[in-house]
Amino acid sequence: MERFTWKAKLLPGKKAEYIKRHDNLWPEMTELLNKAGIHNYTIWCAGDELFGYYEAEKGNAFASKTQADSPIVDKWNEYMKDVMVTEIDPATGTHYQLEQVFYHK
Repeated sequence: MERFTWKAKLLPGKKAEYIKRHDNLWPEMTELLNKAGIHNYTIWCAGDELFGYYEAEKGNAFASKTQADSPIVDKWNEYMKDVMVTEIDPATGTHYQLEQVFYHK
């Protein structure tokens, strides 16, 4: 199982809306995440910084490709662009992965 982490930035005053939209996550997005093998997906907020973490049971490359190839993710990204700013890695079509510098099991 590989782990994946990402970061993004909330737009000013948009935290409550960001949380609301995730509290009402579309069923088709949940289905896509499951298809991509993404589990234990968690997002944290520190000020206006968002940090996401998930475990990719089929590997990060498969999870990234499944998301990048999905029109559902395109629709979600469009829906979310008025509450957050994220950079997409052109090599993977998804978030840039953060570099792991420490791990304790």
